[in-house]
Amino acid sequence: MDNDQATLEVINSFIQIGMEDLSEGRPCFINFTYNLLENDIPSYFPPKTLVIEILETVTFTDDLIDICRKLKLKGYKLALDDFEMVESNSNFHTIMSLVNIVKIDIQKTTRDQQLYLLNLLKKYNVDLLAEKVETREEYEKCLKDGYKYFQGYYFSKPIILSTSDLKVQHTSYYEIMGELSQANPDIERITYLIERDVSISYKVLKLINSPLYRRLSEIKSIKQAIVLLGLNELSKWIYLLYIRDTKEKTSDIPNEVIKMCLTRAKASELIALHIGKKMESSSYFLTGIFSLIDTLLKQPLEKVMEQLPLYQEIKDTILGSQTPYREVLDLVIAIEKGEWSEINKRSEGIGLKQSELAQTYISALKWTQEVLKNPAKV
Repeated sequence: MDNDQATLEVINSFIQIGMEDLSEGRPCFINFTYNLLENDIPSYFPPKTLVIEILETVTFTDDLIDICRKLKLKGYKLALDDFEMVESNSNFHTIMSLVNIVKIDIQKTTRDQQLYLLNLLKKYNVDLLAEKVETREEYEKCLKDGYKYFQGYYFSKPIILSTSDLKVQHTSYYEIMGELSQANPDIERITYLIERDVSISYKVLKLINSPLYRRLSEIKSIKQAIVLLGLNELSKWIYLLYIRDTKEKTSDIPNEVIKMCLTRAKASELIALHIGKKMESSSYFLTGIFSLIDTLLKQPLEKVMEQLPLYQEIKDTILGSQTPYREVLDLVIAIEKGEWSEINKRSEGIGLKQSELAQTYISALKWTQEVLKNPAKV
């Protein structure tokens, strides 16, 4: 994949897997292209969470130097990847005054080249990082040379961390971004647009539970998450997710699973309204939409629930505990399976007539079909 896409995948993994699991709270070194720097993508993260690694393919124009100055003023650390620059470069001294870390590939550079670079960089207030350190002898030599940081197979072979991603309805992005761009964005409308997309709902909750926006609150609705996150932060992340997903649209998640999540969510919400639970209907919706999240992400349900800041009773419901939410969710699942005796028993238990239940489920099915077929009209 191209360099932009590679970096966007890493950033997306911060949301999907969680920054704490990836780096144990330490700053992450992330490669940034000129295009991503120009779009101010690093500022989506607090300065303490990452080191901005500028690829060796990036040309240091006056504009890029200006971008680096602004990032430094905000408190970000800058690193130069695969450093090969020579002192004759017209911007050399300016660049060296801005960067914090210089990475030197000890396999790609000869010993003479390394000694030349080490001597050259002594004049500047930069830390040295040795790349491709593969043996103890190389490590000890680099240590004597004055390197502060080390990276390579000698310490650990790279480990690929992965998880399944969730496919987003791209019309959802357009509509959410359109509403967010209004002079007075309608939070109710934004909530509605996010709620009907399983992927965006999940990512908003993961984001608000990340170290970037750690909240003590348990979330009972998407609207509460939006209010806690704030429209400005939501706008930034919706934009970032959009440009990332636009570059990579493939997904192996069956569309039927998405349909089932949406139908469960809407049916649960409508049933809650019928039985006088209007104030909690959004919580019933959340319970339904995340009831198959383990299937969607291909991860254990317990692990996923640990990572989401959901109201504890919603988590307990999804994990199988008997709660008021579970009574409704089990009823909806019984309808899915056509378990008629179970449907009769459960509908009577919550005081819902058969005729009301049938119409409610039909409405939920129609809503889901419209969302997936023609979202703009829903």
